[in-house]
Amino acid sequence: MAIQMVKQPVSVNGVVRWKDVGLADQAQSEQKERKMVVLRHEIGDVLRDVRQRQGRTLREVSHSARVSLGYLSEVERGQKEASSELLSSICTALDVPLSHMLREVSDRVAVAEGVAVPDTVPQEFSQRYGRDLGLSDDFPQGMLSGAR
Repeated sequence: MAIQMVKQPVSVNGVVRWKDVGLADQAQSEQKERKMVVLRHEIGDVLRDVRQRQGRTLREVSHSARVSLGYLSEVERGQKEASSELLSSICTALDVPLSHMLREVSDRVAVAEGVAVPDTVPQEFSQRYGRDLGLSDDFPQGMLSGAR
């Protein structure tokens, strides 16, 4: 595969020179410009999305998860790193398996990184056979299909 070269002006000590830049160099610079993914932000977004889809308040979930309202709010806003124990407690309160929540977080991170993530359970399959797979009808379809 041939690399296409492009000339770009570069100023060195006030002298403009033309530098050959390949498309591979351009792709590398685009990767460097990508915004860093902060895991606690993605986890908080997923937890908030699940809670809101269920029509539940922070107060209800914090009570059920046995965590303070303020702390749960900070976790949802990505201001606090939640321990694995706390995440498990919140997921239990939301009646969502921890593995499903982490899968959704993983899919969001992959999208942010520009990585294609194929669905392991296509939406049509999960809708048709979801009960046989042990998937809950209460579980948000967006989390099963990877839809945003």
